[in-house]
Amino acid sequence: MAVNLKINNMDVTVPEGTTILEAARSINVDIPTLCYLKEINEIGSCRMCVVEIKGARALQASCVYPVAEGMEVFTNTKAVRDSRKVTLELILSNHDRKCLTCVRNQNCELQKMSTDLGVDDIRFLGENPYYDVDNLSPSIVRDPNKCILCRRCVSVCKNVQTVSVIDAVERGINTIVGSPFGVSLSETPCVNCGQCIVVCPVGALREKDDTDRVWEAIADPAKHVIVQTAPAVRIALGEEFGMPIGTRVTGKMVSALKLMGFDGVFDTDTAADFTIMEEGTEFLQRLEKGGKLPLITSCSPGWVKFCEHNFPDFLDNLSSAKSPHEMFGAITKSYYAEKQGIDPASIYVVSVMPCTAKKFEAAREELSGTGYPDVDAVITTRELGRMIKQSGIEFTKLEDGQFDTPFGAASGAGVIFGATGGVMEAALRTVADILTGQDLQAIDYEAVRGIEGIKEATLEIAGKKVRVAVASGLGNARKLLESIRSGEKEYEFIEIMGCPGGCVAGGGQPIVDAKTQMEINVRAARASAIYAEDKAMTFRKSHKNPIVSKIYQEYLGEPCGHLSHKLLHTHYMQRANY
Repeated sequence: MAVNLKINNMDVTVPEGTTILEAARSINVDIPTLCYLKEINEIGSCRMCVVEIKGARALQASCVYPVAEGMEVFTNTKAVRDSRKVTLELILSNHDRKCLTCVRNQNCELQKMSTDLGVDDIRFLGENPYYDVDNLSPSIVRDPNKCILCRRCVSVCKNVQTVSVIDAVERGINTIVGSPFGVSLSETPCVNCGQCIVVCPVGALREKDDTDRVWEAIADPAKHVIVQTAPAVRIALGEEFGMPIGTRVTGKMVSALKLMGFDGVFDTDTAADFTIMEEGTEFLQRLEKGGKLPLITSCSPGWVKFCEHNFPDFLDNLSSAKSPHEMFGAITKSYYAEKQGIDPASIYVVSVMPCTAKKFEAAREELSGTGYPDVDAVITTRELGRMIKQSGIEFTKLEDGQFDTPFGAASGAGVIFGATGGVMEAALRTVADILTGQDLQAIDYEAVRGIEGIKEATLEIAGKKVRVAVASGLGNARKLLESIRSGEKEYEFIEIMGCPGGCVAGGGQPIVDAKTQMEINVRAARASAIYAEDKAMTFRKSHKNPIVSKIYQEYLGEPCGHLSHKLLHTHYMQRANY
């Protein structure tokens, strides 16, 4: 049913149930917000979005106020402007305003709002107690001094990811966002997914910065420093330099990394092809020999840790295959070291990931099949963007470079790991060929594509029915696993990614403000770029990658064989919640 109203004397028609905020934006009238995040945090607490409604006794929060037939709304009266400015000054009065040294400088919603509303003075003297910065997590730093109590992080952690390790504690002026019992995030069941970071409008949450460690390694002549980049990085890095969301910058990224001084610039997609060889073989072995099903992918470290805390009864269902960047590290410190005549102790592997949980993963002691850590340092897409800027490189003007050999050749199957459903589709491309004994041409598995939280399909491959499911976001993972526990659902193969939308929307990706998220489907735009990259690849199946075939023939032997199991597989452990 349509509702007719007026906004700033303009006629507007919108569906019933639409909020005033959404109605205003449908006619390009911008109303400022701080706490609001569409479908995640719609609580009307910050009061920045207030509007005047004819006949109402007070200003109303437009983000939660539904439209009504004949309503007359005014978004820019003196009363509205004065109210917003006073509210903003009150927020700023007890905010740590060290903007020039903040990681969110020039990408801060509070900073932008202060400019837009013309705040040139703060008339109120707030009480500013100092809170200790929680930097004990390997992935996430929490600074309560910058927190504006918008509760976006609380909502995404509790309602989207169902992890619930942060919430508002205390009351009134003493309210802060913190963890239960006042402990560090590192002492909670936090899965390091970083979704709290990407929804934070300010600098209260940020990734643990490892750029100094990487610069030190590059400067050390005794180290052979190589870098690998995940598929989701190349379709988001350009955003750090003002390029449109979903721009593919693979070649420019490679050129920048070479200019920064790395000894080798490689593609994690090559290792993703190894992952499919190992994980696909593992799936076939379980399917044909009566192994534990469903097989669940293990590429997402946030999901794996979530499983260890919350679903230990499913640990045997997890594939023992390491994630691609960890496989890359293991192959580099074994095969590559041997071929290049380099002491593996001197090889320093840097992973550029869209994911903050990869920092935690790299620190797992069990991921050291060569006797050395598979990966030495992990930086996010955002951290790489900062390093490129520190280098004085004009990113947008770079010519396209090429990855180095031997780990520069990848298949399209490796590329699509960056999108939800991509690991599933990549595995099916190889599994279907093996089961049928054919080089199948129909390899676009549309049923597992898309950004929906849970996708299901029943596929017939070589006369076998394979029931598959794909979940992204840990709240969806919880629903899926609980349906299996109850006996309601049965599958043979499941892909789970910790972040909603998969790696393209990982906790280490460029931060997009709430207003832009209302205008652009960021996950869909980035995923579209991933599939475009896949289409452009020479090989689109992992087992067709000649580099992968060569390394199995020369070194590893066969997938899931003795050596590959030692180097490319791992194990998991049950973890307590507190």
